[in-house]
Amino acid sequence: MSNITIKEIAKALGLSVSSISKALNDSYEISDETKKRVVEYAKLNNYRPNRLAKSLKGGQSNTIGIVVCSINNIFVSQILDGIQKASYETDYDIVIMQSNEDVNREKESIEALLKKGVDGILLAPVSENSNTEYLADVNENICPIVLFDRFNLSLKTTKIGVNESKGIMQALQHLIRIDRKKILFITGDQFGEENSRINSYKKALKTLDIPFNPKFMLSCNLGNNDLIDQQISESIKNLMKSSIKPNAIFGATDVITIRTLGILAQMKIKVPDEIAVIGFSNFDMPNSLNPSLSTIRQPTQEIGFLALKKLINLLATQQHKRRALHETILLDTSIELRKSTNL
Repeated sequence: MSNITIKEIAKALGLSVSSISKALNDSYEISDETKKRVVEYAKLNNYRPNRLAKSLKGGQSNTIGIVVCSINNIFVSQILDGIQKASYETDYDIVIMQSNEDVNREKESIEALLKKGVDGILLAPVSENSNTEYLADVNENICPIVLFDRFNLSLKTTKIGVNESKGIMQALQHLIRIDRKKILFITGDQFGEENSRINSYKKALKTLDIPFNPKFMLSCNLGNNDLIDQQISESIKNLMKSSIKPNAIFGATDVITIRTLGILAQMKIKVPDEIAVIGFSNFDMPNSLNPSLSTIRQPTQEIGFLALKKLINLLATQQHKRRALHETILLDTSIELRKSTNL
């Protein structure tokens, strides 16, 4: 059903366009009886306010733009659920765009949101240095940006993520307890050398006196599932033929961890007998996998909820005072051990 306009409502009810607009905006100039009549008719006929028109008139669209890598990602969908729940407590609508792990598409998505007149943007950047100058310009001169999950290292703004170090350390300590020290770490190729998860992993290895072996680190293309499978399969095959066979795999993301478990099953590699598997994953049914998957779980809904709340706080603050509110918040992860590491 197409949306009805204010003009059409006015014609149907025999009122002026001005009266309809005032009634919909709860103006004191319109009687309660007329307001009720207008609102009921508007709802019945699928009226939706034109946010862009409101922004041109009042300087605010009450719309938040969101850019994520992919809405098909389990982790991302859970964060979006948290954002949605936070939006129910506000007058803000949300518009979601996908970067598909592409730097150019990230910029195009933000441009599209700005054309829609969004008041602010929540962004999970493609990488730590994607579109740095562009993002800084938008954040300083157009509308505030709050980062979640992934951080652009140079952007001065509020950032909401997780304390990865704690979860990584717990996972590695567990692998050591089951005598698994030859660990293949699989990450995404868009993560740079300064990525916090990679750095936390390397620091944890050093703390635990496990030497870092570059042959035990695989960066795969997260934007292409077929390519992910191929890269993981080839890496495992080559390593299993070598003199340094891995006896554990650590996955840096939902997609990597879950797909790795499936690939090992196809290769008839026994988990955990031959290779133990653990990693970051917010998959809702880890116990349904065979074997059930040991995971580092992140507070996804809390990330999304908090990110939107912080952005709205920035929007309620005068622009020249926003910098004082910038903060980096790292929420705790939790580790859940299951059969994929149970020896």
